[in-house]
Amino acid sequence: MSASPKRAASPIKFGTSGWRGLIADDFTFATVRLAVTAIADYINAEVAKGAKGAKTKNPTVLVGYDTRFYSEEFSQLAVEILQQHKIHTLLCETFTPTPAIAYEIIRRKLDGAVNFTASHNPAQYHGLKFSSSDAGPALPEITKDIEARVAKIIERDRPQPFAHAAPSHFGKDGRGETVNLRETYLKRIEELVRFDVLRKAKSKFVVDALHGCGAGYLDRALSDHGVPIQALRTNRDCLFDGTGPDVSEENLAPLRKAVTDSGAAAGLATDGDADRFGIIDSDGTWISPNQILALVYDYLVETRNWNMPAARSVATSQMIDAVAKARGQSTYQTPVGFKYIGQLIRADKIALGGEESAGLTIRGHVPEKDGILACLLVAETLAARGASIKEQIQQLFKKIGREFWPLRENLHLSDEQKANAVKKVAVDASTLLGRKVVSMDRTDGAKFVFDDGTWMLLRLSGTEPLLRLYVEADSAAASARLAREATEWVLKN
Repeated sequence: MSASPKRAASPIKFGTSGWRGLIADDFTFATVRLAVTAIADYINAEVAKGAKGAKTKNPTVLVGYDTRFYSEEFSQLAVEILQQHKIHTLLCETFTPTPAIAYEIIRRKLDGAVNFTASHNPAQYHGLKFSSSDAGPALPEITKDIEARVAKIIERDRPQPFAHAAPSHFGKDGRGETVNLRETYLKRIEELVRFDVLRKAKSKFVVDALHGCGAGYLDRALSDHGVPIQALRTNRDCLFDGTGPDVSEENLAPLRKAVTDSGAAAGLATDGDADRFGIIDSDGTWISPNQILALVYDYLVETRNWNMPAARSVATSQMIDAVAKARGQSTYQTPVGFKYIGQLIRADKIALGGEESAGLTIRGHVPEKDGILACLLVAETLAARGASIKEQIQQLFKKIGREFWPLRENLHLSDEQKANAVKKVAVDASTLLGRKVVSMDRTDGAKFVFDDGTWMLLRLSGTEPLLRLYVEADSAAASARLAREATEWVLKN
């Protein structure tokens, strides 16, 4: 009697923000076909469930994409597959920011969106984000369901699960219905940002789209309201200057130079799909997203009278906790992944939610990161308070009675070193790195809080092959020392 064949494994693995892979290696027409077919199956199953035996409605799904290589072709393939599964599609006419896609799901009450983007990842990556009908990133139970459906498709179609992988030729109407989301999204932004405050201040800003989807959105939002701007990297470049569209300090060197050369009030940047923000102060200093979250939360509570809690991921600075406490509010802590913050936004439980990886959204807006809105709120804060970002952060430190200097290191480790690190952090320790451990948190990775108020967190990245190390102390030097000691501890056999 022969052994039963081994169950097929899904080549599609969703991380903290969608499925990402190397173009032509993991991310191919064949694997995209599998992923979108599984998503179509999931959507139809959900619609059927909601119908309770009645005739099901024809679901509608939005398909969007960023400026990466082959984005249009992947999105056209998705349209074809969804239509084959009797799902009506709305295809974005051009590169579209993730937050604009999220807003359109809410505005039109859609059944979800398939968005081809690898966000801030380097140019050799592509990705697929699936948003469900609530407009937030799909929760783990949904992505696990989709992965299981992929495995079943492979099992069913053996030995040729990748047959007909490439998109077929589209006829005149092959793209289906197309939409442009810019005007409706910008109109929504007008309801959230006080452009009159920005106009009165007459401050100039430099805007950097990093060759991503923010071009024509962030720059337009400001210039249309009479705010002087200088725009950088608004053209499409699939290689993103060879550095990738991450809003890191290193990648924003051209923005820093433009800000200091022009005497602008600040530099405002968005990443590849415009869901993350990057901020450069008037003197060229790159400002940590952690500190921006606390600053904007404080400003919103003050100006919008939103006397409500904040939310942050376990890896994010506790500075926002201190600001919330000073305002008589509490803070929700979530695992890493904006989908968890999105749930709190949908439930209207928080004024602002954010992550140290430069994601932010606010009450009444989408349950998804919005880098465009974040930049505009920073600009409004600057215009309203008339002090530089650094000056405002120092004032905030005085108000809360302590400084917070978070730091993140990306550790590129061998599989053996990673396995060793995972074993080390699994042990409950009363002392670590010569410090007394007062609490441990395993919400996501392992977070050790020390008796002097400092902390460190180790967790495997959900989007890149990295071990991430997060630390926080009350000075930049102390944080650098803690990060150095933690790295040595991780690497030590």
